[in-house]
Amino acid sequence: MITDWDDAYANGAHIDGADDIVADWSRRASAFRSATESEQICGDANTRPFVDLYRPKSPTQGLTIIVHGGYWMAFSGRDFAHLARGAFTRKQAVAMVTYRLAPEVSVPAITQDVARMVCEAAKRVNGPIRLVGHSAGGHLVTRMLCAGVLPNDIYARIAHVTSISGLHDLRPLMRTAMRDTLHLTGDIACTESPALLCPVQGARVTCVVGERERPEFIRQTALLANIWHGLGARMRDVRIDNAHHFNVIDGLEQPDSALMDLVLS
Repeated sequence: MITDWDDAYANGAHIDGADDIVADWSRRASAFRSATESEQICGDANTRPFVDLYRPKSPTQGLTIIVHGGYWMAFSGRDFAHLARGAFTRKQAVAMVTYRLAPEVSVPAITQDVARMVCEAAKRVNGPIRLVGHSAGGHLVTRMLCAGVLPNDIYARIAHVTSISGLHDLRPLMRTAMRDTLHLTGDIACTESPALLCPVQGARVTCVVGERERPEFIRQTALLANIWHGLGARMRDVRIDNAHHFNVIDGLEQPDSALMDLVLS
């Protein structure tokens, strides 16, 4: 029985060297951005939402869209730019999405931001689309697969969605201190939870979680894989050995990693 819901969803407090890991993200992201040309779509550096689009010089093999985490309250796509390296090296155009944050906006507004940015990126790159999201980003990419969020022509192009440590049922967050910041109500928690909604026909999803993550993230991963399998989606539930919530995404930076193989499969 969970008695401390804030602790159940706390990550950094249970990861050794968490602050150093976050600082290293910034260093690696800056290095990648400095070395790689990008095109900004929509907005500007101070106006969200926007997308940074990285195109390889050789012909692209499709579009990979990456949505960052941070409990819908923190970070930008630029803070995780280094995670584009793996797909970019494998001839994918990579769109790093930056959305508005709570408490400025609510989770439904963030969902709308991401949907709009997916459509804008899709206009600029042909071929199959793969969506990848971490933590809150895992919620957002699976939310894209719920009926009515995206146009049908975009759904037809989505080859695969990878939710890494995703939050697929928002109702438990009603019991945390984040509730007010996220403007969560009972209705919003239900209407924004992919696990309580139906996936579009033909959805193909891999739910990934680290073996050393908090039990709630492991449960949330298995939950969506189980429910959507029963609703006709092609689902996989994958655990990464010895990975916690902050390093489970490292494979996105490595073109030959098992995680990158999963994303592009």
